[in-house]
Amino acid sequence: MLEPPVVQRVLGAALRTGGDFAEVFAEDRRNSAASLDDGRVEEVSSGRERGAGIRVVVGETTGFAHTADLSEAGLVAAAEAAAAAARGGGGGTRTVALSPRQAPAHCTVEVYPETVAKARRVELLQLADETARSHGKTIRQVSATTMDSRRRILVANSDGLLTGDDVVRTNLYVRAVASGDTGLQTGMEVLAGTVGFELLAEERVAETARTAAERAIGKLSARPAPSGVVPIVVGPGSGGMLFHEACGHGLEADLVMKDTSVYRNRVGETVASPLVTLVDDGTVAGRWGTAAIDDEGRPVQRNVLIEDGVLADYMWDFLRARKEGRPSSGNGRRQTYQHLPMVRMTNTYLLAGKDDPDDIIRSTPSGVYLKRLGGGQVNTATGDFVFGMTEAYLIENGEITAPLRDANLIGNGPDVLKRIDAVASDVDFCPGTCGKDGQNVPVGCGQPTLRITGVTVGGTAGA
Repeated sequence: MLEPPVVQRVLGAALRTGGDFAEVFAEDRRNSAASLDDGRVEEVSSGRERGAGIRVVVGETTGFAHTADLSEAGLVAAAEAAAAAARGGGGGTRTVALSPRQAPAHCTVEVYPETVAKARRVELLQLADETARSHGKTIRQVSATTMDSRRRILVANSDGLLTGDDVVRTNLYVRAVASGDTGLQTGMEVLAGTVGFELLAEERVAETARTAAERAIGKLSARPAPSGVVPIVVGPGSGGMLFHEACGHGLEADLVMKDTSVYRNRVGETVASPLVTLVDDGTVAGRWGTAAIDDEGRPVQRNVLIEDGVLADYMWDFLRARKEGRPSSGNGRRQTYQHLPMVRMTNTYLLAGKDDPDDIIRSTPSGVYLKRLGGGQVNTATGDFVFGMTEAYLIENGEITAPLRDANLIGNGPDVLKRIDAVASDVDFCPGTCGKDGQNVPVGCGQPTLRITGVTVGGTAGA
């Protein structure tokens, strides 16, 4: 992408007026998308974005500039602008010797998306539409979208680091709307991975569409959700978003150091049930938040955040870790070259336990089985959260029975972690997009089947 001698000279320009640290982050991103709504192709598009962001640190001040001009002159101009923003005096010349480093890849790609014809994308969307509609006349509307991206990055800095990564992500989103006596009901399903276009094999596209249609049809007979504090059995996978939001953000070091996290100064304390071990792991093959390196060039790794209920550590980016005299945990991420990195999660999930998932349900006389969570909000300073339940079922006499209408799940992250009394062995994941301070990055979330002894459900039926 950029030649090492050019990068060396750009770093030298960044440090010319006196700086403690300088970094070049270059990015070349290709995106493609196709969508179909009610049998009509709505969009087939592709785009490319290239550029570099340059960061210069002087003491406690960071200067940052970005440019779409990847010529040496354009990069030097951006470096000088970043240095001017961070300038603290000093002057002189500093030469940086770059040492190329290669981090291990955790994903494989068989079919690069840019090699796939647009007509093939449309064929797969039509297959999704036809499969969903084959469930009967109750399915009134189907929309499907496929998106993919290839992101190549280069990271170099004044410590001599020179590294890069090539990440391909592919996904399919299907939404089906069913009509019945209870009105219109919606079912959705997502297929996604940090892999190539081989993910969208016809049988997997059809399975995704069937799941969306079945969810929509199932909701036609949904009953009002109970209201009040009830036991919740969270099914494997998408419930992981609850832990991503309710406690994951509170374990990001930037929020901890700003004193906006309920987990500040609590390392070594018991913060959860002894059944809970929470990790953030950017090395899980094929998952949505997986890569070889973070956006500061550090190899991603498996970080244990909570171990057997005890807070073990936070997630760290490079600059905050350096200030504390410790290594980065590989959690410095940014949306594009136009953004500064910050502490972000990768794939955050609860480790498997020893319980049988069916036994957990059978031993729950009454409650709610939560299969899919929607969007939500969390206050990291207190841990209080509100999430939408988009697929849930009643538990009666130890059995999953009627589907429930959409409702809210209301609680407190630290409190929920302590109320987990059963954890199964069936870990699964779901993809997501995490927003923080105006930046969005892909993340994975996951957990096994587990039971929370009591969480407030904001339904309309009596508990």
